Formats: sequence, structure tokens, C-alpha cells
Amino acid sequence: MIVPKLEFPPFRLPPEAEALREEVRAFLKEILPRVQQNTGPAASWTTHSPEFSRALGARGWLGMTWPKKYGGHEKSFLDRYVVTEEILGHGAPAGLHWLADRQSGPLLLRFGSEEQRQSVVPRIARGECYTCIGMSEPDSGSDLASVRTRAEPVPGGFRINGTKVWTSGAHRSHYCVALVRTSGQHGDRHKGLSQLLIDLKTPGISLRPIINVAGRHDWNEVTFTDCFVPEGSLIGNEGDGWLQVTSELAYERSGPERFLQNFYVLRELVRVLGRQPSKHAGAILGRLVARLWTLRQMSVSVAGFLEAGKSPTIEGALVKDLGTLYQQELPEIARRLAESDATSEEDMADFLDLAQHCTMMAPTYTIQGGTTQVLRGIVARGLGLR
Repeated sequence: MIVPKLEFPPFRLPPEAEALREEVRAFLKEILPRVQQNTGPAASWTTHSPEFSRALGARGWLGMTWPKKYGGHEKSFLDRYVVTEEILGHGAPAGLHWLADRQSGPLLLRFGSEEQRQSVVPRIARGECYTCIGMSEPDSGSDLASVRTRAEPVPGGFRINGTKVWTSGAHRSHYCVALVRTSGQHGDRHKGLSQLLIDLKTPGISLRPIINVAGRHDWNEVTFTDCFVPEGSLIGNEGDGWLQVTSELAYERSGPERFLQNFYVLRELVRVLGRQPSKHAGAILGRLVARLWTLRQMSVSVAGFLEAGKSPTIEGALVKDLGTLYQQELPEIARRLAESDATSEEDMADFLDLAQHCTMMAPTYTIQGGTTQVLRGIVARGLGLR
């Protein structure tokens, strides 16, 4: 029996991608002083600015790999990687367009109807259309297949009843890509599932804010009550929802957001430790940077696979798992180090506020893109261990 193996071959971004990096940095240097005024130092892909999203679209840095006929720019995955990395590293408020650019656009291009591609995808590429993802449901935990939300086929479309939770950005989005059951029963698991592209202005949809421990409104509970959507809302073929959603999840597991979401903590830690940290502090800081660089090299290797047309499912899951551990451990390590080695009390006070915010947000990293247990199950099955 041939046992699959993990592969993270060394990969370097080509010179043209690195040249693009300088262009992106110049753009960010110009625009960030304006758009970061309302986001603070903890800006990331969870913060938002319509001006930033539109400006990024105008530069051709959304929908980068998509066909030009749908508003894309037919650039490489490596070019997109560079833009994503710089946006995260600089703490740009990219949350409005993030899911649409990363997941929903590629999903519609692969499975959607021509009408969906023509009407929605170009607006995503311009930074003018935002989407949310309706997967999780109450009392389901990480069991994505236990979908209860039902979209009953009726003349001309579907009538939806059910509830989605942890729906990031629904209160700011134009569409929800929802996984629903269009046939069969709750116990049928992967059978009878479909995805619908739902206009969130449709009657019968109510949103309830879910306030996280940091006091922020990032998530929502979305309830559908006899909500009618036209048959053109169906993405792909009825019953293909599980195939689509597992494909969609692959887009979010290996990108630089899996280890750069709280990069601002590391950046500020370097600042408060000063130019000449103690030997003890320097050693710990070095280990943090080494872990970050290792994750970055693994992620770049996966980007190289994607550019070559391969599907590195196991590798992507491992990047996400290790990235989650790193991002959850970083704020506590940084806090302790700063408390013992910060160069000034003023710096320390500001840094503790930042570390506290990141600590409160850290539990969310576990469920984004799949829980730790789910990801390790993917790796174990892929390696023939279960």
C-alpha cells in the first residue's frame, strides 16, 4: 500500500511577485493613515472600511486570479499571496470584502450559474459586494453535515426555514451563501444538501447580533422564516452542496491569515522590548519569529502547489492547525515577556491593552476554517492513520 506523505518543498516567490510587494507597500503607506483612523492598532481581516475595499478593487487587487470576463485580472496565486500578506502585515481593514474575495467569488466561478457570475462576481472584484457564509447551526458544534435549515422546493424557487449562527459580517453583507437541506431528512448527512446565494434584503430574514467577549459585533444569528428565494439562487446542482462546501473550505485553510491575524502583537512586542532586548527576551522573541517564519514557508509552499494546479488538502489543514496554536499562544507569551522586559511603563500599558484584546479574540481562531479536531482528522485520514 502506498502511504501518502506530507510535502512542503522549498518554494520562493518569483521576482515579479516581490516587485509587486513594493507596489502594494507604497499603496498601503498612502491609504492606511486615512482608513485606519477608526480601526485602531488591532486592525486585521476582521475590521472593515468600504473606502479601502473599493480602493483595493480599483488597483486590481481583488479577484486577482479570476477571468477578466468576470472582472478579474488573471494574475497568479503567488501575486495574490503577496497582496494578502502585505494587507495582513500592515493591519489593513480588509474585512468587508475578505470572504467574498477568498471564498464566494471562486465558489461562484466554479459552480455558479452564468447569471450569478455576471451579476455578482464583477462587483466583488470592484470591492462593492460583500458576502457572508451560512454554514454553522445551533446545537451542531463542528458537525457541519448536521444541517437542519431546510429549503423546500416550491414553484419558482425555494422556501427556507431555519437558523444559522456565527455568521461573520452578515450585518454588513449583501449576500449569504447558505448550506441548506433541499431534500431528504436530517439524518441523511451529506445527501440532499445544496447551497443558495441569498440576497439578505429578502423578506423573511432576521439578524440577531452575537457580541463576543471583546465587546465587538462580528457575528450574527441569521434566521429564515418562510423566506422565498427564486430558483436562480441555487448554486450549481441541487444536492451538490457537500461537495461545494468542502471545496470552499479549502480556500481558507492555508493562507497567511492563519498566522498573521494577530501579527500586530508581535510587531508591538518588538517595539516595547526596544532595540537591545535582554538575552532572555531575545531568545524568546527569536523562537516566536522562527515559528512564524516556519509557518510562512509552509504556507508559501502550499501557494506553490495551488499555482501548479494541485490540491494540497492535507498540507493546508496542517498549516491551519499549527497556525491556530501559534496565534493562540502568542498573546500570553508576549504579555509575560513585556511585563518583565518592557522599556517603559507607558509602552507597557498600551501593549497590555493590545494583548488583552488579542487574548479575548483567540478562541475564535479554533473554529475559523475548521476546528482543531476536524483538521487533525483530515490529516490523519490523508496519511492513512485512520
